[in-house]
Amino acid sequence: MTAEPLVGKAAVDEALPTGPPDGQTPAACPLLTGQAPADEATAALPPVRYWPVFDLTGVDFDPVLADLMEQGPVTRIKLPHGEGWAWLVTRMRDVRTVTNDPRFSREAVMDRQVTRLAPHFIPSRGAVGLLDPPDHTRLRRAVAPAFTARGVERVRDSARRMLDELVDALEAAGPPADLTRDVLGPFPIAVICELMGVPPADREAMHTWTQLILSSAHGAEVSERAKKEMSEYFAELIDARVDTTGEDVASLLGRAVARGEVTVAEAVGLAVLLQIGGEAVTNNSGQMFYILLTRPELADRLRADPAIRPGAIDELLRYIPHRNAVGLSRIALEDVELAGVRIRAGEAVYVSYLAANRDPEVFPDPDRIDVSRSPNPHVAFGFGPHYCPGGRLARMEAQLLVDALLDRLPALRLAVPPDQVPFRKGALIRGPEALPVAW
Repeated sequence: MTAEPLVGKAAVDEALPTGPPDGQTPAACPLLTGQAPADEATAALPPVRYWPVFDLTGVDFDPVLADLMEQGPVTRIKLPHGEGWAWLVTRMRDVRTVTNDPRFSREAVMDRQVTRLAPHFIPSRGAVGLLDPPDHTRLRRAVAPAFTARGVERVRDSARRMLDELVDALEAAGPPADLTRDVLGPFPIAVICELMGVPPADREAMHTWTQLILSSAHGAEVSERAKKEMSEYFAELIDARVDTTGEDVASLLGRAVARGEVTVAEAVGLAVLLQIGGEAVTNNSGQMFYILLTRPELADRLRADPAIRPGAIDELLRYIPHRNAVGLSRIALEDVELAGVRIRAGEAVYVSYLAANRDPEVFPDPDRIDVSRSPNPHVAFGFGPHYCPGGRLARMEAQLLVDALLDRLPALRLAVPPDQVPFRKGALIRGPEALPVAW
């Protein structure tokens, strides 16, 4: 991205530090007041909070985000990379507004050094993640059949078979085992590759590229190279599928390119994002099973009453902290008032789905896991036009995993104390790096 100052940013930006004071914890990181405000309007703005995004273990809620929620529904933040500050929206009603209102644009983020978590910018120009309707709608339509109820059911039987084989191997090898390495990692990779049309021989390469793209620990150059290599792979795969009748994503995109409905670059960008998103199930399911294994009474309840499992999975999806910090920002295209705060045209806005899922106005006692919670209108898969297309697939995978592991391994338990379970470091998506288990 080329450097371009945020429109309307205050003089406070120039005085912001690049990191938290040495030795301070996330909760101790200060508000940043910077230089004197330039005018009366700036003086009324909330202070900027630096969000250092420490590596968090377990499923603890980010204390910085919790503090920001206490400050108000609309605050200002600075993340470790990029420039300037951005608005942060945390209340459910405002999150739904920003994500579904055309006055807030994803596309306008391109060529902007908006403050952000990652040192690199994952989506390629023209990728669906950075498009607004109607172009966004056009690209989503090209792959929609793969993510409908019918499309997901198409891979259910093969997904169950692949999972059974993984659990068979787990049982044969015997305890102790690493549940992440042996089941929770390879299973989502196999499923998303099946849906995408990636041959089994190429799954390991896909996994390696995805891990490099999703990590900030290796630096921007390594991540960008991995994204380039994955993009080149999908360009060849999609080109090879232009004349096929397959129902996998690569075939759907190949035919859409042949019909002139999407460009090759658009198809490749969409394929990369879908492939990366498919592996998020590894981390989500890792957190789910970390909860179940550290709360055996909850696992026993799900074993005893399979009928409550779908609702329990939705509640766990609401509860678990899927990611570090926030995802992609939006840019206000005009002045918008939100929760009594005026967001000016050109300013960057982030929403926190994690915070919205803990909104006490929507979820009574939001910090408690309630498997009977109903209704449960969580936004774990997003909201609005950019709602995750793989939500139905992720739910199916979670249900298969819960059924297989709870039923086939009734004595499944952690093989180490909970505080010794290693969690990923430098990752954009939170989850256990390993989940040592016995049975």
